[in-house]
Amino acid sequence: MKPKHKAFLLIDGIVNLILGLLLLLFPLGVAESLGIPQPQSNFYPMILGGVIFGIGIALLLEAYGEKRKIRGLGIGGAIVINFCGAGILVLWLIFEPLTLPLRGIITLWIVAVVVLGLGLLETLTKTWRYD
Repeated sequence: MKPKHKAFLLIDGIVNLILGLLLLLFPLGVAESLGIPQPQSNFYPMILGGVIFGIGIALLLEAYGEKRKIRGLGIGGAIVINFCGAGILVLWLIFEPLTLPLRGIITLWIVAVVVLGLGLLETLTKTWRYD
């Protein structure tokens, strides 16, 4: 595996682990402290957190499982997930006025920009291709 391919898998994996962990910690007041919307139930944020955390683990398996012949989620799949998730977040932020404190809007825009930027960088560097 090329070093830049492995580096992107590592970075993308870490970003997903952090986002997933934040959602898994949702019931502990993380959402309130970040100023992001809070649903009436913790069910959906925790399920989403588990999925995103799992994506992070799958990316790290792809990066470091080669010696043990373990496959995970490749960069191509990560790019699609990044664009879909962050794209929906951006559309929501632009077209649906959210009644959030400024820190919540800033938090969500930071997440969207980081995830979209990572997907764009991965796309432009063509790490998704096995040449």
